[in-house]
Amino acid sequence: MAVNFMDDVTESKVLLAEYDRLKEEQKTRIGFRDNLLYFTLAAVTAVVTVAVHSGQSRLLLSASAICLILGWTYLVNDEKITAIGCYVRDQLGPRLGELSSARGAVFGWEVYHRNVAGRTMRKRLQTAVDLFTYLILPLVCTIAFWCSTAARPLLVLTSVAQTLALAALSWQFIRRAEW
Repeated sequence: MAVNFMDDVTESKVLLAEYDRLKEEQKTRIGFRDNLLYFTLAAVTAVVTVAVHSGQSRLLLSASAICLILGWTYLVNDEKITAIGCYVRDQLGPRLGELSSARGAVFGWEVYHRNVAGRTMRKRLQTAVDLFTYLILPLVCTIAFWCSTAARPLLVLTSVAQTLALAALSWQFIRRAEW
């Protein structure tokens, strides 16, 4: 007698398996995103230290490149984390709720944690930290470069382009902030 493993597969099981995979991906992305912040701070600190000790102020321009690349990576991961939460809240939860005839939200935490007191302030503070890390720090480095004797026309032009790119990245942080 052959056993049909498909008999054990139900829509609810498939949706719960999808939920487990999404939450695992979300957890991994959160860890990666949060570590990007620390790595960025360490990298910029290293750049400033090397620039100061070597007297090569043009090295300060690499802080902008670092912050642009890591800031964009941070933002993309943050967007995916948010998208997973929205999908679980708006699509997966209601589908499972219908199948189980649940009266309340199937994944209550997905809704509950968004309504906790102080969330708006925490989101604003996080946006401020993100802007400090990915905009203000590299701008301070760029201004220090501009004030140095190493400021040559081509490097200044490069730094202006970097500053415009940082402004665009900052706009993306502000635009995507959930206040």
